[in-house]
Amino acid sequence: MLKYILKRLVSSIITIWVVITATFFLMHAVPGGPFDGGKVLPPAIKANLEAKFGLDKPLSQQYGMYLKDLIHGDLGPSMMYEGRTVNDVIAYSFPASAKLGFAAVGISVIFGLIMGIIAALKQGKWQDNLCMIISTVGVTIPSFVMATIFIYFFAVKLGWFPAVGFDGPQYMVLPAVALSGYSTAFISRLVRSSLLEVVRQDYIRVAKAKGLSKGKVIVKHALRNSLIPLITYLGPLIASVLSGSFIIESLFGVPGLGKEFVQSIGNRDYSTTLGVTIFFCTLLIVANFIVDILYVVIDPRIKLEN
Repeated sequence: MLKYILKRLVSSIITIWVVITATFFLMHAVPGGPFDGGKVLPPAIKANLEAKFGLDKPLSQQYGMYLKDLIHGDLGPSMMYEGRTVNDVIAYSFPASAKLGFAAVGISVIFGLIMGIIAALKQGKWQDNLCMIISTVGVTIPSFVMATIFIYFFAVKLGWFPAVGFDGPQYMVLPAVALSGYSTAFISRLVRSSLLEVVRQDYIRVAKAKGLSKGKVIVKHALRNSLIPLITYLGPLIASVLSGSFIIESLFGVPGLGKEFVQSIGNRDYSTTLGVTIFFCTLLIVANFIVDILYVVIDPRIKLEN
């Protein structure tokens, strides 16, 4: 296990470095800069701002300085928010994205599991068809279209939930459901296909022949072994929703990390774009590592050392 952890740690550092390098040079290759948009600044003021943030130095020197600061955990100052660092931006915005993300993941897992199990146990019947119709709709309709429909009916017409803001649990319902639409549908289809494959295995037939109840066979034997594809999907899902859904956060006015990321790209805020990218990359790597550990918990036959 220790050998595997060290190996993953080294590969993770290399992956993050590649992402940082690619993002850094691609951003600087795009025409324009953080002080070229909006009002036209006098050349002297623009030169002073570029000197303040080190943009007047050669690109290789800027890259080296950024890596040096990054080693100490400093993501740099925000070029659009005076007096704020990228660390401050992430610390302020991430909690809202995390709350929304955890709510969306919870909805996806609970309802996706329920629909997938029902569809598998009632294969070919109306329950199966209904679950598959719902999952097909969830997969095909984009989240921003679903969010717009929710706002129109449940916020504007019925007034059940607020349309904009993030001041309490009632504000999370519509964005969380809209954000979880695709993942709920995908998980239900994933669980259904995996469970149907598992229940055809010989050890399931043996368990039934021993006289075990259908519920015990499904829960104790079939369901546990059918969860590995779901666990694989949960890693990148959790990382992506925790980092914020750009469109959903914009539609519902959620002050999350996704909204900050979109604004930083539009404003050519190099440091914020880089910082959020690194943060997202690290979340994704950590989530995938946790998924690998969960493999062993669910199925002890899996050996990480191999």
